[in-house]
Amino acid sequence: MELENDEERIALFLDYENLAIGAREQLRVGGLDFRPIADALAERGRVVVRRAYADWSRFDDDRRMLTRHHVELIEIPQRMGSVRKNAADIKMAVDAIELCFERGYITTFVLGTGDSDFTPLVHKLRELNRRVIGIGVEASTSALLPPACDEFLFYERLEGVELAAPARRTGRSARVKPVAPTSDEPTVAEARDAGPGEEADLGVLVTQTLSGLERNSGGPVLASQLKRALLRKDPTFSETSYGFRSFGELLRHLEERSVVELTVGSAKGDPEVGFREAANDEQQAFDALRTVVERLAGKSGPPHLSGLKTQLRKLDPSFSEKRFGYGGFLQFCKAARAKGLIEMEWDADADDYLVRPSPSEGASIAGARG
Repeated sequence: MELENDEERIALFLDYENLAIGAREQLRVGGLDFRPIADALAERGRVVVRRAYADWSRFDDDRRMLTRHHVELIEIPQRMGSVRKNAADIKMAVDAIELCFERGYITTFVLGTGDSDFTPLVHKLRELNRRVIGIGVEASTSALLPPACDEFLFYERLEGVELAAPARRTGRSARVKPVAPTSDEPTVAEARDAGPGEEADLGVLVTQTLSGLERNSGGPVLASQLKRALLRKDPTFSETSYGFRSFGELLRHLEERSVVELTVGSAKGDPEVGFREAANDEQQAFDALRTVVERLAGKSGPPHLSGLKTQLRKLDPSFSEKRFGYGGFLQFCKAARAKGLIEMEWDADADDYLVRPSPSEGASIAGARG
């Protein structure tokens, strides 16, 4: 059956115990509020199937709330005598695959869970040409699950979710220790805490992605294309994490910083995104490179080539050597050396180049332009 329009048809499957316990233990809220989930999905398409799986004898209040939102409740008894069985996972997976084959008009499956056991289901649904969105509580979501999805929404970041006042921090370890998943897999929150350095600069993330799209498409890049590419890189990406209400607001902020340039696109509300003309000035990029090398050399001695590009992007988030026709950053630096702006010396101990500013005043930036 063909769709009458481009509207997404969504099937929602909730591993309700996983979400509810995660919300209760990690967010210290009384219960899971379904309204923010419904609102977030309404922005993405039409939800035609809503199912939640749990032992409902444990969730009386939640059961009434979900019924008001027209969610079909699938009863999964969790105890057989004195032994506790978790049959929700396999039942939910079987139902999702069955629906995928029986309802060809469904384009998107939304899985509400933080359990990595659902990762094979995500892979299979995507293999069957369905888009998959995950929903989970960040501190109880396995780090393996979000990268498998097309998009992953953290429940606590959804519009309308009201959280309890944060606990007083006593250090980096003040984050509440997750209760689920119970395996040895790191959660998303733990993986981020263990990551090296600070979070990548937003301007760098956007310009890196935009540069790649321009290289591969050969034509104008629309804001909607850029957002989809960012989600492919990081399914947890959300402009709200950076304090913006919409992706358009984020792009306008970057335009004000002269990182990108927006022009009217083919569709209303979907502008073309490009680099401002000055950002394409090759000499300006060489100037920035020398400035960074001079600053680093003055602080702690000549820097190595590795890591230099990251430092350069802190000064100029729009930098990309590939926009100037260079195959890599090493080739760009060799071109700067040929202009007399920097010197490069091989450091055998570090197996890397040492980079110094050229000592010759005559070969300064101004002279190099002549």
